[in-house]
Amino acid sequence: MRILLVAVGAGLVGVAASLLTTGPGPLLRSEVGQRALQGALSVTAPKPPAGVAVARPGTTIPTLTLQALKGGVVTLPGAYAGRPLLINFWASWCGPCIEEMPELQRYFAEQGSNGAQVVGIALDDKAAVDAFLERVPVRYPILLDTAGPTDSSVRLGNPKGVLPYSVLLSADGKLLKQRIGPFAPGEIDSWARAMAQTPE
Repeated sequence: MRILLVAVGAGLVGVAASLLTTGPGPLLRSEVGQRALQGALSVTAPKPPAGVAVARPGTTIPTLTLQALKGGVVTLPGAYAGRPLLINFWASWCGPCIEEMPELQRYFAEQGSNGAQVVGIALDDKAAVDAFLERVPVRYPILLDTAGPTDSSVRLGNPKGVLPYSVLLSADGKLLKQRIGPFAPGEIDSWARAMAQTPE
């Protein structure tokens, strides 16, 4: 028992030292850090309203019907079935969201016709999104939603509506992975390799 306590204590000291020397960034980019952050946010978040289905890892996401930026309606996951899908929630006023958009665009451009798909969902006003994308264009599809207690990010496991927020779906619409916070250059590739694995 004493050895176990010493090991746990050493681990906590290591985490504290890491936070003091490099800040929370590296820890939050790890799977352990992401799980801890999501757990903490879930505990302090209000419960979704009755009748609102919320996806859980390993389950098929609830059907989401969203407005396409260029007109029309898109239903997820059906519209993108058959290939893995990375969904990224963002807003034009969110600094970290804007910083990671080049990384999302790079990843999208490298996937080709057989790789993962990328879709952005803007929790924002259409006019603001249009104006932003004129300055910072991306080629992956953008859908629109209104931020609130039942928005699509909440339904995909983001109870507090933190942005940016990303999820990875399998080709058959199951929730594989969730991520709070922006991707640094090169991070999406290793994170998205989970599409071939079972959820953690």
